[in-house]
Amino acid sequence: MQKGDQLYAGKAKSIYLTDDPTKLILHFRDDTSAFDGEKVEQLDRKGMVNNRFNAFVMEMLEKDGLSTHFEKILSEDESLVKRLEMIPVECVVRNFAAGSICKRLGLKEGLELNTPIFEFFLKDDARHDPMINEFHIRAFGWAEEREVERMKELTFRVNDVLTRLFRGAGMLLVDFKLEFGRYEGELLLGDEFTPDGCRIWDATTREKLDKDRFRRNLGGVIEAYEEVAHRLGVPSEYS
Repeated sequence: MQKGDQLYAGKAKSIYLTDDPTKLILHFRDDTSAFDGEKVEQLDRKGMVNNRFNAFVMEMLEKDGLSTHFEKILSEDESLVKRLEMIPVECVVRNFAAGSICKRLGLKEGLELNTPIFEFFLKDDARHDPMINEFHIRAFGWAEEREVERMKELTFRVNDVLTRLFRGAGMLLVDFKLEFGRYEGELLLGDEFTPDGCRIWDATTREKLDKDRFRRNLGGVIEAYEEVAHRLGVPSEYS
């Protein structure tokens, strides 16, 4: 697979073209950002850890019948993925109260929700990813009605699979975000699933094992990511 020009560079990942128009290379960088890019640092090993973590989760989801854009790991910090037509919304599921929902609704952090809460957010860093609903998505043509329903269905399925996975490893999957895209008429899970885009707590101590360690200056960010990977059984090397 021949690596081509850079197509896009986000806050922590870069995407490159390949000699196959249906495939892209996803490069996980060591960059770490919070608060829509207001806080940025380089954390050694982060790209490598997230690349392996993402591959492990995507492969687990594929085994459970959930289609993703992931193809294979190419190197320490790069993976081959299908080229999707991305839908510009984030699908968020919350199992416990944390982050923005606590501010919006005055909830105490750590409250276990009676049922998972699903929320849509528009992908727009300049506007701080505003919360939207299905009517916005349909009105502005970001996705068709059947795609909206499919995104909700798939997100809840991912939640079921990963909640069990994390609980089995002594951790709580507090919340997470997913992104989806179109590929040959099918809606696939795209982007990534790493501790950058979810909240993970130790089930007993409630210690934070995700990017909140970076947001809150708790230290040990990569060590926490590696601890999560170790508990889940993420391989330390990929062939």
